[in-house]
Amino acid sequence: MSALSQHPGYEEEKLQRVREQLPCRENQAGLLLSLLGQPQQYSYPSIFIYGHRASGKSHVMQVLLKELELPHATVSCVECVSNSLLFEQVLLSLFGCEAAAMLTRKPSLSDFVRIYRHQCSQSPATQTRYIVMEKAELLRDADANLLPALLRLQELVEDNVTVILLSEISWDKFRPNTGCFEPLLLHFPDYSKGELQQILSQDRHPSYSAEFYSSYVNILLGVFFSVCRDLRELRHLAALNFSKFCEPLAEGKVKETDTHKLWRNIEPHLKKAMQTVYLREVSSLQWEQMQQMEEKEAGALRGLSAHTHVELPYYSKFLLIAAYLASYNPARADKRFFLKHAGKIKKTNFLKKNEKTSNHLLGPKPFPLDRLLAIFYSVVDSRVAPTASIFSQISSLVTLQLLSQVSHDDQLDAPKYKCAVSLDFIRAISRTVNFEIVKYLYDFL
Repeated sequence: MSALSQHPGYEEEKLQRVREQLPCRENQAGLLLSLLGQPQQYSYPSIFIYGHRASGKSHVMQVLLKELELPHATVSCVECVSNSLLFEQVLLSLFGCEAAAMLTRKPSLSDFVRIYRHQCSQSPATQTRYIVMEKAELLRDADANLLPALLRLQELVEDNVTVILLSEISWDKFRPNTGCFEPLLLHFPDYSKGELQQILSQDRHPSYSAEFYSSYVNILLGVFFSVCRDLRELRHLAALNFSKFCEPLAEGKVKETDTHKLWRNIEPHLKKAMQTVYLREVSSLQWEQMQQMEEKEAGALRGLSAHTHVELPYYSKFLLIAAYLASYNPARADKRFFLKHAGKIKKTNFLKKNEKTSNHLLGPKPFPLDRLLAIFYSVVDSRVAPTASIFSQISSLVTLQLLSQVSHDDQLDAPKYKCAVSLDFIRAISRTVNFEIVKYLYDFL
């Protein structure tokens, strides 16, 4: 609390509102205010704030600028994909529409500096102006002169302006090879377990006591803290699983103080949710519906692999289906299965002496990458461009041990794979995408 109590030039009432909105980040906010100084004073030209995702960088910055009513422009480097959009956003936020309209269609850095200086002569700064660049690591891919110019913008435009860069990487990995003005560095550490407990406990449900929700958060962190320290993801998980935690209480089976019984009820549900941390392919409502369907089909799917509970991305499911077909179908049968007007398949025409045994009894056979992709593009029900995302999903399937790579790592031109899942598992995956895989399996003709 004391970190935000002694800052001359700012009203105590505003500082109090800042303290209330920044739990567990008072020290960082106080240090940042010390770097910024009083509103009318010249601040340091540039400040670099770094820390892991969801460590409070943007939140602290926006609360300070809003509650202390400081003139500022907030620019997302994800949204501003060109220099012209970036320049327009800065001029629009600091000087209004007329200044932004003075930009040409493809403005250069010199045009931006000239217009900025002109606006400063029209309306001189009475206090420091701030330009906040979120996701600033993307500036490394911009024009070579943009980042060095932003770091010393105060000198170029001769105005009391400070550029604040927010990034998830350290300055050592950020610094341009050509050299530039060195900003002040401020690190935001990860939240500790106690700090996460304090912050998440503030989101308690109004129908339950603070102690009850705090005990729920403690159970949640006990499961997820070792694998996830992202505040936003933990907040999402807390909201997603709280209704399941309260089920025995709503049914009158236990009391709020029966923590052990509540834990036994929620433990299997949290273990399932742990396998989909950071995966947002499904919404909260869809997640609940999936869990209800799993409970209804538990008897039918009891013998399936534990991988059944992993929610794969949409195209990864079709890649896995294509891999299974490539492993258990003869290669020369692909034309009959996946080409239109190929005619009816007569299994006797394909049989040889060594093919009298079922392929499923012989086990999966290796297949090349090009055959996998050919089958994938045939079975998927929409046009998919061969992008890097498709290849990265193949690598993810190998990491999850759903596929196994049988060729050497140095054979980059023609890698070979085997499908490592059972028939029951692939049938369960096929049902989720409404694909009847049995119709495409050679053994079931």
